[in-house]
Amino acid sequence: MRSVVLAQWTFLLMVVAVASGGCSHTQNPERRVYVISQDASGVGSNLESGTGGAGAEAYCNEMEKQCFKKCWRRKPKEPSIEKHTENHHKYCSSECLKVFMQCLKEQEELERQESQPQRKELHFPTVDAALDWIRVHKIEVAIGTVVIVGGMVAAPYVIAVLGGALVLAPL
Repeated sequence: MRSVVLAQWTFLLMVVAVASGGCSHTQNPERRVYVISQDASGVGSNLESGTGGAGAEAYCNEMEKQCFKKCWRRKPKEPSIEKHTENHHKYCSSECLKVFMQCLKEQEELERQESQPQRKELHFPTVDAALDWIRVHKIEVAIGTVVIVGGMVAAPYVIAVLGGALVLAPL
C-alpha cells in the first residue's frame, strides 16, 4: 500500500512539474504587420547606385582616347598603311570606335544588372531588435528586403510601404 501511495505522489508531482514548466520550445513571433515609421520618405536613399549614363559615356570616352594614343604611337597592323598618315588616323579612329562601342555595351549591361533589385536578407533574434535596427538604419534598407526573425526562415517578413508608412509585414 505504501508503494502505491508513493507512486501516486510521484505521478502527481510529475504532472504538476510538467504543467508549471509550460512549453519549453521557442515561441514563434506574432505574425502581424509592425509599423517601423509613419513616414517612409528617405528609405533606401543611401543605397549604392550605378554610374549613370553620363558616367559610363565619360569612362568609355577616356578608354577611346587611350586606345587612340596607343594606336597612333604604333605601326598599323595593316601593312599598306604607313605610320602617322591620314589613313593611319582613320584606321586608329575606326579601331578605337569599336573599343568605345564595346565599352558602352559592357557599361550598359553592368548598369542593368545593378538596377535590378538585389534580394537581401537581414537576420535578427527578435522582432523588437529588427524594428529598432531598421528605424535607425532606414536610409540603408531597400523596400522588399527580407527580414528573418529568430531563425524562422519559413516565416519571413518583408520591408514594405503601406499607406505612406514604412512597415515590416509577414511575407
